[in-house]
Amino acid sequence: MIADQVLTPNTPLRQSKLWMPERVLFTPAALSEPWGKQILARVESLNLPVEELARNRLTGLRGESERDTYDIAKRTLAVVTAPPSSMKLSPIPPSADWQFHLAEGCPAHCQYCYLAGSLQGPPVIRVFANLPQILENLAAYEQPGKSTSFEVSCYTDPLGIEHLTGSLAQCIRYFGTRDDAHLRWVSKFDAVDDLLNLPHNGHTRCRISVNAAPVSGRFEGGTASVSSRLMALRRLALPQEQGGGGYPVGLVIAPIMHIDDWQIHYGRLFDQISEALDFDCDLTFELISHRFTPGSKEVLQTWYPHSKLDMDEDKRSVKRNKFGGTKYVYDTDTMKAMKRFFESEIGRRFPNAKILYWT
Repeated sequence: MIADQVLTPNTPLRQSKLWMPERVLFTPAALSEPWGKQILARVESLNLPVEELARNRLTGLRGESERDTYDIAKRTLAVVTAPPSSMKLSPIPPSADWQFHLAEGCPAHCQYCYLAGSLQGPPVIRVFANLPQILENLAAYEQPGKSTSFEVSCYTDPLGIEHLTGSLAQCIRYFGTRDDAHLRWVSKFDAVDDLLNLPHNGHTRCRISVNAAPVSGRFEGGTASVSSRLMALRRLALPQEQGGGGYPVGLVIAPIMHIDDWQIHYGRLFDQISEALDFDCDLTFELISHRFTPGSKEVLQTWYPHSKLDMDEDKRSVKRNKFGGTKYVYDTDTMKAMKRFFESEIGRRFPNAKILYWT
């Protein structure tokens, strides 16, 4: 990873290396879809090895250990079709009204990955070839005359695979044609060139996930540096007449960790943000503190057996959801102190920005 640095508008940054899978699998159902054929053409243009499967099942992805399975899966892109059950959308507060998915799985190697325990089977990156059907289904969830928001980043980092799929750009084009629907996506990558000139009509909010240097440098493997992400956000936010995308933008600071000298490190992060966004723009913040479940901890420890991520239950408070699930969060005093700090920094530096939520 590139070392983080204070970003100024003139900072020369090279785009981070794009993720290239070692295997690309296509199911017969995916190849029967026009969008699947489009993905095939993209993949072949990159000279990536393609395997056409005989059946609509993914096999041969498990290794001798869970860590081996993780390594195999994270090097594999599987192009499949989304199942019929995915057409029944679920609400996703506080991020958006509804969530939908253009893929499942992520090419990054974040040691706190919130997908751990959320998706079944090996963490292979599954891309959906029936994207037009997925998008057509969204209209049933719109409320005419009322803005309806859709989150597309719950189960993947859409920008991290965009060079292979083109699916995020297609989503942006689609929402640009809707009167009352808005798209939201978030990423830890920086390859935004192909998104800058799309007809989004202000209906897509592009967000970048960032963190303090000790967190991003230690726990966010395979991602773009925070400096590169912020430069990408700057380009997305700048008006189109200045060479930017003219998008509404946002910052997701997550997961916020109560590390040593956390005020100093997160203060430096705000310095970087201030340098990158030194102009008026439509800006939001989402603030998410670190938490984990017993299930996610177990999975993460098999994926990253030597991780220094602090998941000591004795240092946390227990939070239960309405279904009886257990989550470990920071204690009330720690949460209040961090919340005050972040709200103060944002209020002082970005008085016109909106904090959408703290959790």
